[in-house]
Amino acid sequence: MALYVQKFGGTSVGSIERIEAVAEKVKGFREQGHDVVVVVSAMSGETNRLIALANEIQSRPDPREMDTLVSTGEQVTIALLSMALKARGVDASSYTGAQVRILTDRVHTKARIQDIETSRMRADLDQGRVVVVAGFQGVDEDGNITTLGRGGSDTTGVALAAALKADECQIYTDVDGVYTTDPRVVEGARRLEKITFEEMLEMASLGSKVLQIRAVEFAGKYKVPLRVLSSFEDGPGTLITIEDDAAVEKPVISGIAFNRDEAKLTVQGVPDIPGVASRILGPISQANIEVDMIVQNIAADKTTDFTFTVHRNDYDKAEQVLQQVKQELGAREVVGNNKIAKVSIVGVGMRSHAGVASKMFDALAAENINIQMISTSEIKVSVVIAEKYLELAVRGLHSAFDLDDSDTVRE
Repeated sequence: MALYVQKFGGTSVGSIERIEAVAEKVKGFREQGHDVVVVVSAMSGETNRLIALANEIQSRPDPREMDTLVSTGEQVTIALLSMALKARGVDASSYTGAQVRILTDRVHTKARIQDIETSRMRADLDQGRVVVVAGFQGVDEDGNITTLGRGGSDTTGVALAAALKADECQIYTDVDGVYTTDPRVVEGARRLEKITFEEMLEMASLGSKVLQIRAVEFAGKYKVPLRVLSSFEDGPGTLITIEDDAAVEKPVISGIAFNRDEAKLTVQGVPDIPGVASRILGPISQANIEVDMIVQNIAADKTTDFTFTVHRNDYDKAEQVLQQVKQELGAREVVGNNKIAKVSIVGVGMRSHAGVASKMFDALAAENINIQMISTSEIKVSVVIAEKYLELAVRGLHSAFDLDDSDTVRE
């Protein structure tokens, strides 16, 4: 029999009816003889409600008090789920992050896990109890409640699975697995049976919302098998695991990710001198703006056009910073575009197949889509295009790489 850590998100526990359904699912695993640790989020909408209350009191709520406030959402859920399990004859114990002793650093609202005490959980499991743990939270060395940032319950689940050496960490959500791309954009999108940590990390960083990036990083570091499953229907889901020798012989591309929230800025006519990139991006970093793709072109007159992308929400702020930089560098002009999107193909099969990028570019050209920027890594190729062509590009690439065909689903 196996030890499973099962994480249920806010939509999965969003009502009493859904909490009862989770209890039934957990009961089924216990009846099969498995040990189960359950990690739960707050009921859907509850964290936002608590944040809104705080904002009515303070325009910038105190971080320590904010953590104390928002952590109560999960405390409600662990108690209700434990009650639902006991009502079904399944012994259960609920724990906050502090009670388990999920030790974190002292950074409120975005703490990082440092250690997990497993003795209480193991004692309960040895007694045949289901352990129900509040996700998203921990405690620092001084006993202060901390939270791991939005989506931190995924990280809690993976961290507990690593600490307990669980056979699998199962993330239950409102989708039944990881798809080749968003089914809302491509009708023929397919659920993948298996995907590697590397591929999932790329997909998550590129806009796929199925899993939190930190959780995937944690799982990859400690080699915790992850499985994405639906809370609302039975099925095998998608297994996220280490790359095996056969994986590179599978489809070249596992999936297509995209992000609409992109904007790009260009500083034109920058002097081509050492350190100019730092002088442009340094002030951007100091303004707490994250940069994604970067392209630098040197003109015949020995000046440079320096282009980079940022999140669309940071576009106006970044443009203001660059206007000052332009004056300091004696650059010609700052131009921008906040109507772009990024489309990426991801797959470990790229390592053993040539011509993947050119095939991508041919597919986009066939749809008469112009590429504005290109970025590559060992298992990824990303392009920036006009936002209006995004869905056309994704459908064209999905077809070009034969992801519509069922025999290309990762087995």
